[in-house]
Amino acid sequence: MNYCRQPRSTMKKTSDFSFSRLLLKWSKEDNDRTMPWKGEKDPYKIWLSEIILQQTRVDQGLNYYKSFLKNFPSVKHLATASEKKVYKLWEGLGYYNRCKNLINTARDIVENRNGKFPEEFEELKTLKGIGPYTAAAISSFAFNKPYAVLDGNVFRILARVFGVRKQIDSTEGKKFFGKLAAELLDKSLPAIFNQAIMDFGATVCKPQPNCTNCPFIKYCEAYQTGSIDELPLKGKKVSIKKRWFYYLVIDYNGKLGIQQRKENEIWENLFQFSLIETKSEKTDKYILSKAAQNKLLSKDSYELIDISENYRQQLSHQLIFGKFFRIKLINPPVNNKQLIWVTPSSLRKFPFPKLINQYLEENVRVNGNIPADNKFLFRLKSF
Repeated sequence: MNYCRQPRSTMKKTSDFSFSRLLLKWSKEDNDRTMPWKGEKDPYKIWLSEIILQQTRVDQGLNYYKSFLKNFPSVKHLATASEKKVYKLWEGLGYYNRCKNLINTARDIVENRNGKFPEEFEELKTLKGIGPYTAAAISSFAFNKPYAVLDGNVFRILARVFGVRKQIDSTEGKKFFGKLAAELLDKSLPAIFNQAIMDFGATVCKPQPNCTNCPFIKYCEAYQTGSIDELPLKGKKVSIKKRWFYYLVIDYNGKLGIQQRKENEIWENLFQFSLIETKSEKTDKYILSKAAQNKLLSKDSYELIDISENYRQQLSHQLIFGKFFRIKLINPPVNNKQLIWVTPSSLRKFPFPKLINQYLEENVRVNGNIPADNKFLFRLKSF
């Protein structure tokens, strides 16, 4: 392997050095980062950790990883579990399409692959939710295959050390960094190398780096040119779409009406209350009128108990505003065939979006107490 700055045709050479040797030396002598999946050889556990950690911080994902392994110790256990249970355990992690892919891939492996993960990089990429990074992680960590991982940490390290001024979210940039990472990979120790570079990005070459403890400080192009804060380069920010969700928390004879989201978009397969979505903020009167128009409520057959404050949840490319209308039905519900009627105490069994869970949590417990004058909330005290 040529350890000089790579590739020479497109990158200015300032000094020859062994990137792999310095990285592995740092990992052996100074890397004290510990995680339960570090050094793991079981492809199921590696896959599970990688899917959970996609767009999730390690400190947040750790308990989810432990909980999933406790409930589903093998891919067969996950494949045969109820979707509701899996989504409930995933609740709060966000990006629920990851959970959907997790279930589909587990079933694929059990039903079509004799319960065994593929060893080869290209075959791993054919599984739902497994892209080049996750495929490289599984193939290198579990099977010691020579494929380089390329995630946000690695993009940042390579961009800074080698002074790469290509956008990491562009087709050209991804191709360039992929080639560079592959050339730098120590193919005799792919698992150790990949773990080392991921740990280095998480502990030293962070967004706000600890340059004084960096083994590449003499060779780092960004450090030498004072451009650390500029790299890596990214394209234009995606515009944020705003949406308004108005929920009808309908109570009839002590039971609440909930339904499962089936749309192929955010929060698919999670549960919610009856929803009226609008493209802009609307008045309370408008929402109640819309509910009657949509036959979610019948005129003069309900009592409006309370209207919540505004809630909000920021997603990657969307900003969701939420508001909750607590309604007590006087007459039996009309034309609400999609609703499942459950007792308040059983709500905990269903997976809800963070927005709804926040509402339930705040309205069930007010400074640790249930408001004495609010019978609706009193019925929720067991939630």
